[in-house]
This record gives sequence, structure tokens and C-alpha cells, in this order.
Amino acid sequence: MRKSRADEFLEFASARTGHLFRSACLLTSGDTHLAEDLTQETLGRMYALWGRMARIGNPAAYAQTVLVRTFLSHQRRRSATERPLGELPDRAPEHGEDPALRIALLDALAALAPKDRAVVVLRYWEDRSIEETAEALHVSSAAVRTRSVRALAKLRERLGGSLVAFATH
Repeated sequence: MRKSRADEFLEFASARTGHLFRSACLLTSGDTHLAEDLTQETLGRMYALWGRMARIGNPAAYAQTVLVRTFLSHQRRRSATERPLGELPDRAPEHGEDPALRIALLDALAALAPKDRAVVVLRYWEDRSIEETAEALHVSSAAVRTRSVRALAKLRERLGGSLVAFATH
């Protein structure tokens, strides 16, 4: 018996939501509320296209591309720069997590320009090739290489020697 369109999408969404959310958290520098919104919007857009997914070879990669484009679109809005003054953690850190490292990395990612941050997340978190990243961001491969070098230099400058200290924990 053939699965219905809604059942197929539900199966896809259940399998990919966690991964999309983690990527969104990195893109938003730890803003879990915005990450939830971006994930929800991505899944909504994917559902709208789900009937035409036969033409797309890799729905999971396409969903990541939709997520990054949704994030970049959000960053172009004037309200995207608004930040609350005080943040309370949504949950206690799990055993084995280093909160100081997490905060340092998220702060360093937040200091990057949105497109540089998107390149870092796609290239090093998502482990995408330069060509795949270029296609997702609608830029040339040379632009991805340039942004990668620039973003990594900024991260190294921002983290300095503290990254070595965190790595020895």
C-alpha cells in the first residue's frame, strides 16, 4: 500500500527536524527561539514543495539549503539585529558539555557576518563541499573559498589561545 503525501512528509520531518534545529542553532549563534522559528519555516516550505520532491534528488540536502536561505533572508530584516538583554538558559547543560566552550564558540560565530557564518556552518558543520556550499548560497566557488578563509581567520582571532585551553578540558 502506498504511503500518502502527508505520511511521507511526516516521516521525513521526524527524521530531519533535530538535524535542522542543530544547524539553525549554529546559524543563529545559539538563539534557540529563532532556531525553532527557522526550522518550522523550513519544514513548512518543504511541505509546500513535497509533491514535487521527485525532481529533487536529495530532500535532506535541499532542506538544509532552504534553512540557510531562510536564515539569510531573516538576517536582511531590520529586526534581525534586535537582541534581548538578559537570557536564561532553556535547559541545564547535559553531562559532559562544557558551557564555557559552547558560549565562546557561539559568541565567535555571532561576530561573523551572516553569509560568513552560513559558509562556516555549511562547510564545517554540515561537511559540505565547496561546490555544494556555493550552490546553496548562490555564489561562486571562489566566493566560498574566500569567505571560508576570512571567517576562519576571524574565528581564530576572536578565540585566540582560548580554544587550546578549551580543547584540553
